[in-house]
Amino acid sequence: MQFEQLDGGKAEITDADFQELRTAFRGKLIAPDDKEFDEARHIWNGMIDRRPGLIAQCSGAADVIAAVKFAGTHSLLVAVRGGGHSWPGHSVCGGGLMIDLSRMRGVRVDLATKTVRAEGGALWGDVDHDSQAFGLATSGGVVSTTGIGGLTLGGGSQTWLIRKYGSTADNLLSADVVTANGDFLTASETQYADLFWALRGGGGNFGVVTSFEFRLHTVGPMVLAGAAFFLWDRAKEITNFYLDYVKDLPDELTTALLHWNAPPAPFLPESIHGQRVAIIAACYAGAAEAGEPVVAPIRALKPAVDLLAPLPYTALQSFFDPLFPKGIYSYSKSDYFDKIPAAMVDDMIAWAERKPTPLSFTHLNHFGGAMARVANNATPFAQRDATFAFSQDAFWHRPEDTAANVKWVKDYWQAMRAHSPRGAYVNFMADEGEDRVRESYRGNYDRLARIKRIYDPTNLFRLNQNIKPAR
Repeated sequence: MQFEQLDGGKAEITDADFQELRTAFRGKLIAPDDKEFDEARHIWNGMIDRRPGLIAQCSGAADVIAAVKFAGTHSLLVAVRGGGHSWPGHSVCGGGLMIDLSRMRGVRVDLATKTVRAEGGALWGDVDHDSQAFGLATSGGVVSTTGIGGLTLGGGSQTWLIRKYGSTADNLLSADVVTANGDFLTASETQYADLFWALRGGGGNFGVVTSFEFRLHTVGPMVLAGAAFFLWDRAKEITNFYLDYVKDLPDELTTALLHWNAPPAPFLPESIHGQRVAIIAACYAGAAEAGEPVVAPIRALKPAVDLLAPLPYTALQSFFDPLFPKGIYSYSKSDYFDKIPAAMVDDMIAWAERKPTPLSFTHLNHFGGAMARVANNATPFAQRDATFAFSQDAFWHRPEDTAANVKWVKDYWQAMRAHSPRGAYVNFMADEGEDRVRESYRGNYDRLARIKRIYDPTNLFRLNQNIKPAR
């Protein structure tokens, strides 16, 4: 068998070496000529079409250790797949070893400690399902099919609970990690504290996390949440209202503003399907009756469609799942901003009108609250004091639409960078290079590079928003 190596060379794996891996491995080893290969190699983003030399579908931590040691011994190019939602496709590599955790989805809630432990391949839908059985939740992703691993390791700022309970990484209590030399470590505030710090936002640079332990909070099972849809002729009015509205909100309310086309979804009237809309989406993480006065100013604007209502938290978490299935094509860029000036509002609306496909949208996320009361150097995530994150997300179904959508995102992003951005959310970055990664981690980058040198000195785990080991 022949594999791509870290230095770009080729490694010839003998039958004896492969048999050694097979003997140590309990899960599935899927080769390119196996019937399961195509299904196993494909990830969520349809833009990504890579063929690994081998897929190691792990059944547990012992399999991960065996796969990592095999890759390290032969200096193989490595990709680690959790949920497979990596926007730039870091979950799969061409010609190397894909370490696939998708069979590792166990979840266990501990009511005595109000914690949940989930395996590295679990999805947020798995965690929410078990946690909500007890009226509990942690700050998880906003799409139920997103993997817990990538979201947590990137910081986890995309969550409806961020203003009340902080980011996903803020709620991480411990992590079981297989490091580049095959060591199995449990990192927490009291064990391998440097590694634990790095895992809470430093991406997949430091090892393969086989399980995560999160703090749980009382949430739901019903929450006041959803979205208010406004026709596009009111886009500027609604955008300006939103920027003023979020200045003085309780921590319980997390919101976002979207510029979109109303999707042909069953929860929307057919009369609005396909129309350009401005959307205020919200979740009140408290008693629904207490949230009603808080969202009243949104209702007072008389939206064309008002879907703000009490609903199950699990329904909120899977609200848009059907619109973005596995295999859809997607490309995204983002930045953080301290403020949104009037000229930026005009540019946002003008560029939104130029999008080439109707599923594409932009979203402006409002932060503050609990996340902002934590120091920027408490975890690698260095954008806690930013007020907003703004993202351009293109989605399309036909490969022939790729060039137009990628160009729209890049041009739109460059136009927004005239309005003083301050780095990006690494989970919403494409392969943009070392300078962009450094910009996003700000003053935390050098510390991350020093920790990388300790736990991955050869940069085995480089398919990520990569932080090279310090020299």
